[in-house]
Amino acid sequence: MLIFKIFRADEWAALRKDGATDGAPIDVTDGYVHFSTAEQAEETAAKHFAGVDGLFLLAIEAETLGDALKWEPSRGGALFPHLYRQLKLGDVVWAQPLPLVEGAHEFPAGLGEASA
Repeated sequence: MLIFKIFRADEWAALRKDGATDGAPIDVTDGYVHFSTAEQAEETAAKHFAGVDGLFLLAIEAETLGDALKWEPSRGGALFPHLYRQLKLGDVVWAQPLPLVEGAHEFPAGLGEASA
């Protein structure tokens, strides 16, 4: 199952440069890297990145993260994946721009199917 991380351009550039990251500022504050499922990613973008351009969507294979990945309740009691270690560049299956089109982020077609 693929899980997803939304990064600002500078955060994605830092991961590519350094090979690992503690995540975005909210991740550092909370002590884990926040992820979303395919079904949660659009709501995450709308809630936490409204109007922000220059984002990247990273896909990570959940099963490869082992015991460091915990599924914990968040918005409305839904379970969200949280990574309790650094995110490594090698964890990333793919990354692509998440463009802002007419005020909304345009997600890849078939994102939900890609996670099944």
